[in-house]
Amino acid sequence: MLRQNVHQFGQKLVRRKPLEPRARAESRLLRCLNTLDLVALGVGTTLGAGVYFLVGEVAKNKAGPASIICFLVAALSTMLSGLCYAEFGARVPCAGSAYFYSYVTVGQLCAFIIGWDLILSSILGTASVARAWSSSFDNLIGDYISHGLEETFSQYMPNYLAMYPDFFALALVLLLTGILVLGARESALVNKWFTGINILVLGFIILSGFIKGDLHNWQLTEQDYALAAAGSNDSSSLGPLGSGGFMPFGFEGILHGAAVCLYAFIGFDIIATTGEEALNPHHSIPWSIVITIFICFLLYFGVSAVLTLMVPYYLIHPESPFAQAFLHVGWNAARYIVAVGTLCALSSSLVGAMFPMPRMIYSMADDGLLFRGLAHIHTRTRTPVTATLASGILAALMASLFELRDLMELSSIGTLLAYIMVAFSVLVLRYQPDQILSKNEKAKNEIEISECAASPSEPVPEAGISRILKSLWFPPSTTPTRKSGQIVYGCAFLLVFLLIILSLVLAQWPGRVFSGDPGLTTVAVLLLLLTTGVTVIIWRQPQDPSPLYFKVPALPVLPLVSIFVNVSLMVQMTSGTWVQFGVWNVIGFVIYFWYGIRHALENNEQ
Repeated sequence: MLRQNVHQFGQKLVRRKPLEPRARAESRLLRCLNTLDLVALGVGTTLGAGVYFLVGEVAKNKAGPASIICFLVAALSTMLSGLCYAEFGARVPCAGSAYFYSYVTVGQLCAFIIGWDLILSSILGTASVARAWSSSFDNLIGDYISHGLEETFSQYMPNYLAMYPDFFALALVLLLTGILVLGARESALVNKWFTGINILVLGFIILSGFIKGDLHNWQLTEQDYALAAAGSNDSSSLGPLGSGGFMPFGFEGILHGAAVCLYAFIGFDIIATTGEEALNPHHSIPWSIVITIFICFLLYFGVSAVLTLMVPYYLIHPESPFAQAFLHVGWNAARYIVAVGTLCALSSSLVGAMFPMPRMIYSMADDGLLFRGLAHIHTRTRTPVTATLASGILAALMASLFELRDLMELSSIGTLLAYIMVAFSVLVLRYQPDQILSKNEKAKNEIEISECAASPSEPVPEAGISRILKSLWFPPSTTPTRKSGQIVYGCAFLLVFLLIILSLVLAQWPGRVFSGDPGLTTVAVLLLLLTTGVTVIIWRQPQDPSPLYFKVPALPVLPLVSIFVNVSLMVQMTSGTWVQFGVWNVIGFVIYFWYGIRHALENNEQ
């Protein structure tokens, strides 16, 4: 009896949702977003404050003028994740995005973890952007708001909270929550205005930078650095020179800069959450994701190029790079245009951070994993009103009470985990048998395969291991079977494990690995060989020939590269971030085992 109960409990944890939507699952949300709306959402979310601040940090301390190469490498890496999202978004357009994809491929518990962590990322992202908007506006008017609030409330605030409650950020989040409740069309319209103004300002910066730029700033020498140090009132503000020239910090600097630049492209995945509100999701979602990443790359490339042309990279002011750059070339008035662009970028990024939150909560509540009341849809606006209000109020409270400077990594870790899961899902699903085959067809298929495998095609019997290896290299069927699908599942899990170990080795001892340390280099080479061998086994398995609206090319290589890039970023997180991440997931496990596992539709419908 106990064994049977444990078995049933384990089955619930790994129970997977069918790839085809349930008969009742016709979208209750309003389909009103076209391709332009989706591109504007993606670009607005991705081109947040990072385009005005991150560019200066990378150019000054990481890569110098070669920061343009950093953004190219980051864009190519991001495109790998984008292609995986594009295939799934076109294949099964739904509001749950990575949560739903995990439910289809890995099972219920993993899907809950992904969804729960994405909720955390959205809430923290919303709160941090709102805090940044408030701070930018406050700086623009002379810091009157912060000084007044700090004098009034600082003595009453405990150490673990902000120095003062930011009522401006609280009001801003609540205002945008009200706009989101009005409907997806209204939210998209507001976002398009902010994104359009932001792109115009960035276009002005790029055009002005090429006019006022100087190519000599890409060929700087030690003599130029000495002159700058002699003429500077504050030599401590000078950044490092490196070796000068276009790549002052070498290839290592480009790699470090590219790792930072990858965070600048986080945000395109919002497009995948609009699957139930897009007019033509099968067409618009993949195209919107690809166009969004391409537009963001062009703008990041342009602004990083003109910034290092206008100002020597070691003189860049990381906190306000473009305002100081225009001051450097004598265009003082242009800093006000930059300020307007910064506020518009933060506004569109705030809308983008808030938009997927209620859709994720709604999707999980609709499946019974979160409280059912959160899945309520407003009859007129057809928006998840309860989820929108609940998530908006929580994000507003966090924006007002927390500084969140130490939680920025925590807001990214859930997104990176989702990227890994989407790439994993694309990898395994393409090798699974067609789920719409009838049971009789499946049985017939398996009988034919077993007969083929058992046929005496070889006069001499082979050893068991040799026969297994041959079946892995030469599968007995040209279409996916249950056995070939299980092989791909096992190999994919093994590959993720190998890539995690390889990433940990490279993150902990990069210098010793690349300098030829016998032990660590041998371990790295063995891991690469094992990864290559397992990848080849997956490549030899038959793929599902069913036509799809969009397919990731070069399977299984591209999803695996995407997994490796995102795992490498995750292992570089600090221990404090992982502790906070663990605490959040413990809270999630309490909700799941107390409520979700007993109310999940997939468990009840079985």
